[in-house]
Formats: sequence, C-alpha cells, structure tokens
Amino acid sequence: MIHKFHSEDTYVVLDVNSGAVHVMDKIAYDVLDHYPHKNKEEVSRILGSKYDLNEVTEAIGEIELLMKEGILYREERYITHENFVNKKPVVKALCLHIAHDCNIRCQYCFASQGDFKGERTMMTADTGKKAIDFLLENSGSRKNLEVDFFGGEPLMNMDSIKEIVSYGREKEKELNKNIRFTLTTNGVLLNDENMKYINEEMHNIVLSIDGRPETNDKMRYTINGDGTYEIILPKIKKMAELRKDKHYYVRGTFTRHNKDFAEDVLHLADLGFENVSVEPVVAEPHHDYAIKEEDLPFIFEQYDYLADQLLKRRNTDKKFNFFHFNIDLNQGPCVIKRLLGCGAGAEYLAVTPEGELYPCHQFVGNEDFRVGNVLEDTLDTSLYSHFSDAHVYNKEKCNECWAKFYCSGGCHANAYNFNKDIYKPYDIGCEMEKKRIECAIMIQAKLSEEENND
Repeated sequence: MIHKFHSEDTYVVLDVNSGAVHVMDKIAYDVLDHYPHKNKEEVSRILGSKYDLNEVTEAIGEIELLMKEGILYREERYITHENFVNKKPVVKALCLHIAHDCNIRCQYCFASQGDFKGERTMMTADTGKKAIDFLLENSGSRKNLEVDFFGGEPLMNMDSIKEIVSYGREKEKELNKNIRFTLTTNGVLLNDENMKYINEEMHNIVLSIDGRPETNDKMRYTINGDGTYEIILPKIKKMAELRKDKHYYVRGTFTRHNKDFAEDVLHLADLGFENVSVEPVVAEPHHDYAIKEEDLPFIFEQYDYLADQLLKRRNTDKKFNFFHFNIDLNQGPCVIKRLLGCGAGAEYLAVTPEGELYPCHQFVGNEDFRVGNVLEDTLDTSLYSHFSDAHVYNKEKCNECWAKFYCSGGCHANAYNFNKDIYKPYDIGCEMEKKRIECAIMIQAKLSEEENND
C-alpha cells in the first residue's frame, strides 16, 4: 500500500508497510497512479501524450528498483513480527487522578469541570503509594515506567504528590526501575516553591492555555466567570523558562469558535513557547463549539499554514515545535506502539482518588469500564484483554487506511463515545489525524530537499 500527496512542487509517496518516504519528480509520481497495477505498455500509452516515452520508461525503472529494495509496495510485515505475535501486555504507565476537583471551569471539559461527574475528592498519599506498588508489580521486565499526575487540577493536592514521588523514588531503586513523573496543570497555583519542585522532579510538564486572550477566556474561566489568561500567562512563562532543555508543552484546545487555531499556535510561539500542542476539541455534536465535518476543509488549511510557518520560522527566535507534527520516520516507535498506540486499557491505566482503575482518564466514571482497584489489588483481565486486542489489525476501518501505523488506530475513548465501540474509530478525528501526518511528512520532505540542494 502507498499513499501519495503533494504540496506545491514537492511530490511525496509514502510506502505504508516499510514506512519509507520518497520525494519524487512529477513523472514518477504520475506513473504510480497506474504502475504496477497496469503493465509498462499500458502506462506508456496512458502517459505518452503528457511525457516523453523515454522519461516514462526511466521512471518505471526507478520504481522497480525501489520495489526490489523493499521500500515501495513492501509486503505487510508487522502482523508476523515476533514482538507482536508474542506480545505480553504489561502495565507501563499510570495516570493518577490526584485531584477530582478544579479551581477553574472550562466549558469544554470532558471531566465535568474536574469532578468527573462524581464527588469532588483528593487522592490520599497512601492510595497513590498503592498505585505505585501496582505499577511496579504489573510492569514485568520493563524498566522505564511513567506516572502522570492529572486532574482536575493536580496542584490542589501538592502535598500528596510530593509523598507519592518520594515513595516512587525509593521503590524504583529497590527494583531497578526508572519512573518518569509528569504533571498537567492549568497554572493558576504555580508559585516559586512548587515550580522549583516540579522542575527538579518532573520528567515532563504540560501547561494548559488555549492561545490568544479572547480564545482562552471564552472557554477557560475562573469559578466567578472571569478570564484566566492574565492570571496564568506570567506563571506558565516562568515555568517554561525554568525547563530550559527539559521536556514541557503548552497545550491548548481549539473549538468551532476558533477554527483559525493556527493564530493561537503562533501567538504562543510569539510569546516564547517553543513546544506547543493545540488539539481539536472532542465533543458531542449538539454543543455549539463541537467541530463538524463541514469544518474540515478550513481546518486542513490551518494545518498547512502551520506547517509552512514552522518551516519559515525554524532558524529564527520565533521557532516552535508543534506536537502533532512530531513523528518518527525511521520506523519508530516500537512495533507494539505502532499497532496499539497509547495502550489504553492494557499498558496504560487511570487511577481515581478512590483507587479505582479505568482504561484511561476519559473512561473514568463509566462503571462499564472499571477494570479493578489498586487498594484491592484487582484487575479485570477480560476487559484488559479486550483493550489489548484493540490494535489496527482488529479494526476494519484501520486495515485499509494508509495512516494506521502512525495513528495506531486512534483514541479508544473517542471511538467509544461516538460509536459505542472501541474498535470503530471516530471519523472526524481520523481525518484530522491524517492531515496532520501528511503535514509532518511534508515538513521532513522539504527539509530533506533543502539539505540535498545545499
């Protein structure tokens, strides 16, 4: 399987099964509309009025060479890969819901403004320690593990975070493991003390802001209804500056109210944030801010514009990285990651303040998906297996999709929320993901062209 697309005079062909990306001239690009499905004579007859026949023959020869090398029209290989055939899912990451409460009210919040449609509660340090024990006990031989402090707003429960991290540091040494802690915050409670702690202890931090003041304040406001932009901006700027060469992202959400979200990304870049992620809202169609299918052409133009701006700014003081344009063209991540994605429900689980286990943070509160409890050291292996088997080969739509090894089948929660089946991907999300992948590949293709021309 191949996928062809172009931008201006750059013509790209992706070989899906090998992951090879080819920048081709227009003749070879057009030949692939017909060859190898048609024989050489037919292709020459079809393209003979458009190109010199010798050039067509030469292009076919180049294509045949790529096929012989196994980097064009390569046969499927992952389905028989030893790592996939013999996969034994282990828990490698936990999302700790350290706070089921929040100090701001975001209109689009899937977590019901922090309480996940339940009581406003905090995770105790003891429950967090039990979660660490559960992770270590179920991680098999895997050394590198991840724990994300999530909410609500995690900084509302900072004392428990410190205790849990301290406990994790002790246990990882005993068992020769490495726990990478991360934290997601709206920034309101950031101060010098907790910023110093976060910078020292957190492998990554996600700082929430939606972009321009009017964009952010329309959807993210205080309990009293005031905007949050002016409150959080100086704090998250300081936090980002402290990170220096450490991992961080400013993360926003775009909705139907700001379909021109590229301007929000560039606004954040202009403020000095180099690592930016602005993601599409996922909401039921009746919401006025929900993205609709008719919005996609404009949204695609925004992604193209962002890709162009990323290239133009890359050697300036306004350079930025856009999270969704960061993809590995060298056959990473690992085979299992390509087929299973985030691993929700199998390799990745969410833990509530009460110790309950769910496939991920977006399933929390849906009792049909409660898979266990760290306080009881229980795990529903039948549901666990259901998620473990939700890979691209078991999703009919994914099997025929060129993007399957990059999106890994999409988000299980979105699939369930829209189609009531984790095996049926969310269509609008799929289309945006494919566009982002095209942009990411095109960026690399154009950079490669520039290097070859230097």
